[in-house]
Amino acid sequence: MSTRNYMVLSEDLSLSDRQKYRLQAMAAGIAACFDNNIGVWDPDEVPAKNGVKPTTLDVMNYLAESGGEPPKSIDVREFQPILDAGTAAGFDQWLTAPLAAVGGEYSIFAAIAVPAIGLRTRKLVVWYGVQIETVPLTVSRLNFRRTVAAGTITAQFDLEQLATGQKQDGYFSSPQIWLPSMPYAINVISRVIAPAARVIPHNFVFEPAGTVSA
Repeated sequence: MSTRNYMVLSEDLSLSDRQKYRLQAMAAGIAACFDNNIGVWDPDEVPAKNGVKPTTLDVMNYLAESGGEPPKSIDVREFQPILDAGTAAGFDQWLTAPLAAVGGEYSIFAAIAVPAIGLRTRKLVVWYGVQIETVPLTVSRLNFRRTVAAGTITAQFDLEQLATGQKQDGYFSSPQIWLPSMPYAINVISRVIAPAARVIPHNFVFEPAGTVSA
């Protein structure tokens, strides 16, 4: 697990800082797409300083010039729980199961058992922040796991910092990238016994232009 995982409260950032966070997240995702056969890199469209493949900085420069529009071979949208995580009909929303035990770990992907979400072969996701709709705060940690639902923690964020702000919203110190075909999970740890919590992650989904790889 990286040692550089921390939350940045959105209210501590200017509007331009927030825009930069989103732009960096999108750029990281697009650069990863070119490494995973999602979309086609056109060096005339997105120049690479190294002449081999564009870095995140190269893509950021491109996005700044394009006004935030992605390359023509890649579509960008937001994650949909039913389409992308296979949650039950009627649960196309961000909702955990009821928090039945203090210290329990619960999936953010609707009121279903903690899953390991396996992305399709031509789909990539970047998570760059989170908002907690439930007030007062009922969860204490956000865990990113891979391979299985209780697998290796690749990143962990302290959500209790959000309780000190006027709005329970923040950005990750670095974006978390889900690659195609790898199973992943995002879970929260409960700090009290409480009803289901609404944990809404900020994200981008990347797919080849003109397709929905569901």
